[in-house]
Amino acid sequence: MSYDVAVTQEPTPANIGRLIRDARKQRGMTQNQLASELNTSQSAIHRIESGHQNLSLEMINRIANALESPLIVPGNTSALNFRISGETHLEGSIRVRSSKNAAVALLCASLLNRGRTVLRGIAHIEEVNRLLEVLTSIGVEVSWSADGRDLTLHRPDELDLGAMDEAAARRTRSIIMFMGPLSRFYESFQLTYAGGCDLGVRTVEPHLQSLRHFGVQVHATNGQYHVTARRDHGAERRIILTERGDTVTENTLMAAAVTPGTTIVRNASSNYMVQDLCAYLMLLGVRIEGIGTTTLIIHGLDEAPSMDVSYQISEDPIEAMSLITAGIVTQSELTVKRCPIEFLEVEFAVLEEMGQRMALSSEYPSGNGHTRLVDVTVKPSELTAPLDKIHPMPFPGLNIDNLPFFALICATADGQSIIYDWVYDNRAVHLKKLCDLGANVTVMDAHKLMVIGPTKWRGRDIECPPALRPSVCLFLAALAARGTTILRDVYVINRGYEDLPRRFNQLGAQINTFWGDASS
Repeated sequence: MSYDVAVTQEPTPANIGRLIRDARKQRGMTQNQLASELNTSQSAIHRIESGHQNLSLEMINRIANALESPLIVPGNTSALNFRISGETHLEGSIRVRSSKNAAVALLCASLLNRGRTVLRGIAHIEEVNRLLEVLTSIGVEVSWSADGRDLTLHRPDELDLGAMDEAAARRTRSIIMFMGPLSRFYESFQLTYAGGCDLGVRTVEPHLQSLRHFGVQVHATNGQYHVTARRDHGAERRIILTERGDTVTENTLMAAAVTPGTTIVRNASSNYMVQDLCAYLMLLGVRIEGIGTTTLIIHGLDEAPSMDVSYQISEDPIEAMSLITAGIVTQSELTVKRCPIEFLEVEFAVLEEMGQRMALSSEYPSGNGHTRLVDVTVKPSELTAPLDKIHPMPFPGLNIDNLPFFALICATADGQSIIYDWVYDNRAVHLKKLCDLGANVTVMDAHKLMVIGPTKWRGRDIECPPALRPSVCLFLAALAARGTTILRDVYVINRGYEDLPRRFNQLGAQINTFWGDASS
């Protein structure tokens, strides 16, 4: 039996989630019971009912069959879209949520601990959802707190790696960070090739070079990484990373944490997600020296930990920059609360050079007791193009994930700006889509853009590119655009951001979500 009936209310994820929750309660079923009927997890049902999960029509029909109840859904469900009405003037305050990149590292790191790990304040985003699907498929117990803010994970003594959800694994690049933790417990295993955003070729060779120091060998064939591991119990390992990457540093940290002896890692990333991971590993008893520097000394545990720990994830500096950019491009006075200032200082210096007026509160600590926070108020300003090119650098330089926002900001500034993305092959090209909304952006080569402003933004019907930050830039530009923008297939935005339409609507925006065609 299949249910496919006419829509009588706007088919947003929140509305469909409420329909499912009401139908489940009417049947007297618990979330666990519905999860069992659908061969999924209680956490997945919680996400669906909370409106934090995009659903295919096939999945909606499966749920309807399990509940023996017709659900009111659009008959042509295909992709989730945003309808954004401009020009938007934002006012009020908005709070920065927890770090996406820290969350995915900590989810992977939970595999090291045979006890219970509680991650407090974890983001409800698609990247987290994909990793949870992978973790539950191999046997990790996952449950959400009643308010949906905290996540509890408990790995079994033995994981069922053969049951891994490969479809979910292929949709996230974070799967590569399973190598470090799993190599401590298994002499051989397989992982599917990492996916994620389309940003050009992103080599995994630095990961493999580092893991060889722990006796890990990787062969890639037929869409799989074939991993073999011999337990290295040497007294000391010295590793020089060939690139100061965040994920390669995290993979190395996780391998070192449960390998007896001392590991010295040079040219390590000291970025925000690495510091969060270090703080979590220390809760498990791992001793780490040099946090916040490019040299980390890890004193590995003799035995894998089995501890009940709770960790508050720090605030996300990339989301903070996104929200600040929203205030800038809409010429609004907007307060962005709980910004991790240590990871935004260079960005703020560039903004000050361009003429942006900002007011910062006194510093105060994050819930993890480590990260320094401030509240930032941006004010309407007349911006001029910077004299020098804007380019990223490893922390404490300008963050590579914040660079796309400067393309958008420079489009609002008077003059000619150069945006130089030397890291990724394709992301600068994706930013050319800002032209669809009225920007003057020229692709000089695969890594370099020339942006001429100021821009008179205009609404259009456009599709998200297959990259998170450029898609968010389109979303933010649409807020400033005159008229209506239809932003199609926003899955990539939901990979990294939680509940943007509702949060911005509370600030004065007019954003509606819908599936399929705009006429549906």
